[in-house]
This record gives sequence, structure tokens and C-alpha cells, in this order.
Amino acid sequence: MAEMLYRAALREALIEEMDRDPKVYVMGEDIGRFGGAYRVTDGLLDKYGEMRVVDTPIAEEVIVGCAIGSAMLGLKPVVEMMTVNFSLVAFDQIVQNAAKIRYMFGGQATVGLVIRMPGGAGHQLSAQHSHSFEALYGMIPGLLVVAPTTPEDAKGLLKSAIRTPNPVMFLESMSLYNMKGEVPGEEYLTPIGKAAIRREGKDLTIVAVSRQAVLAQLAAQKLEEEDVDAEVIDLRSIRPLDWQPIVDSVKKTNRLLVVEEGWPTYGVSAEIAAGVQKRAFDYLDGPVERIGGAEVPMPYNQQLEKTAIPSSDDIIRRALEMVGKKVPA
Repeated sequence: MAEMLYRAALREALIEEMDRDPKVYVMGEDIGRFGGAYRVTDGLLDKYGEMRVVDTPIAEEVIVGCAIGSAMLGLKPVVEMMTVNFSLVAFDQIVQNAAKIRYMFGGQATVGLVIRMPGGAGHQLSAQHSHSFEALYGMIPGLLVVAPTTPEDAKGLLKSAIRTPNPVMFLESMSLYNMKGEVPGEEYLTPIGKAAIRREGKDLTIVAVSRQAVLAQLAAQKLEEEDVDAEVIDLRSIRPLDWQPIVDSVKKTNRLLVVEEGWPTYGVSAEIAAGVQKRAFDYLDGPVERIGGAEVPMPYNQQLEKTAIPSSDDIIRRALEMVGKKVPA
């Protein structure tokens, strides 16, 4: 398997799907001549031309509306938002149209649309460019919501998202774009709706969302030094949720910690906690614990921003508390 950057894996997925299906096209702000705000679409304009790599005005509602209309007519648009925060300008189109058209038309019309959205904090981009909205879109029936954490899954999930006849909110953590990882050379798809067990363990289950799944794995490695064996589950898919590996893990470890970068109130971690209480209550040795971002608009100040988002050290401290170990000062 070749090793490549997360952003390069996304680009490779787009190239393979655009080569495979002439109905696939990409659109968004500065994705053509500039190559994309995060260089994911770099080179695609020269390869496919302006009809399939469409630079758009700064008008997110119009971009998504055009994409929905073209999807209803059989095309396969892949929209890039500069940041997930800007998708709020198009929230009406996403929720009222993209998510509902297949239902309202009785399946006679579908919206095979992918909206790629960089998100997450840690880059001093301030409150209007730095949040994590997995829960916001995860609550909407009719949408599929995924958040890949490895280059392999970034490619495989994007290919699966492009091929589904349903609208997919494709959440990419900006902090992962430069992460390297192995990616299979042969054709493959990563299924939507399947979590990944990144590390097996017996003392504690850690379920994490997006970049926090990467930090959870780092935390689990350090927890080994404290003789704590943590199992790490990367959700990958926020809607639908894959309950079985989570429940099976909790039945084995009897403890659950859920970690997300977004606000925990009404968050993904709240949904996981409620679902596990229903499905595996008798196996829990204590309450489900949750870690999330500080419930404030994201600060610009570097130190405040760092404090506002969970770190691997935060995960380690909470995990040690849960298993009754001494927490380092």
C-alpha cells in the first residue's frame, strides 16, 4: 500500500470517481484555478475543464441549491465548502430540500449529493471558522453524515459517498489534512454506517468522533504505561450510527468514555451515552463519561483555543479516573 496525505487521498478519490462516471463534477469557491482552500482539488481544472470543475461565487445557498437541482436531474455533484461554518448559509437548502426531496417525491427523485466541509479548531481561525457540527447535521433524517479520520477512510468513504443516491455531509477535520497513512492501491470502498475498532482493549471503551478518534488512539498508547488497556472505536459515521461494536465493547470493558470536539450539550456524545444506557445498562460499572469542547464560541487567542478543545491529556485523565487510577498532577 502507498502512503499518502489525507488531502491527497481525497483528491485521488475525486479523480477515480470522475474518471469512472462522467456525471460526477465538483463545485465550490476557489476550487478550480486556485486549487481549493486546502489544495484538495489542485490540478482538477486542468484535467477536467470548467464544465466539471466549477468555480462559484461566494453564495453557499446558491451553490447547494444548484447542486440539488443537478442531482435531481441525474448528475453527481460534489460541493466543497470552505468551512463547515459557511454551510449554515445553505442550511435551508440542505435541511428543507436535500434531506427531504426523496421522501416528499416518494422516491421518484433522489439527491445524490456530497457536501465536503472542513471543520474543527486549532488553527486560530476564530469563532466563525472553527467549529464542529457533527451533531447539527447528525440530527437530520434524510442526510448521511460521515467523518473519516485516516487517509484510507477519507478516500474510501468519499468514493462511497459519491456513489450513494442520498445526500452525504462529508466532514473533514482541518487538522488531519497533512496526516499521512497507507492507502490501498486497488479499487476499494469504505462502507457508510460502519464504525472502526482502532484498538482492542479490556479495561475501558473510548468512542470518539473525527479528529478526537486520532487523539484517543494516542491517549490509549500512553494509558498502557499506566497499565490501562483501552479499546478505541472510531465512529466514522455519525448518521447512521453503528451500535453493535460499541455495545459489544461496553459489554466487555464495562466502562465507556465518549469524546467529541463539538459542544457536548445535545451532542454526538449525548446520543451515544443515551443509546448505550438503553442497550447495555446492566453491563456498565459506572456512568457513561463524556468529553467535549468548551461551550463557548471558539476563541481566537491561541492558548484559549487550545483550552477550549479536548486533548489527548484530557482523555488520559478522564480514563484514569474511570478505572480508579491516580491522575498525574
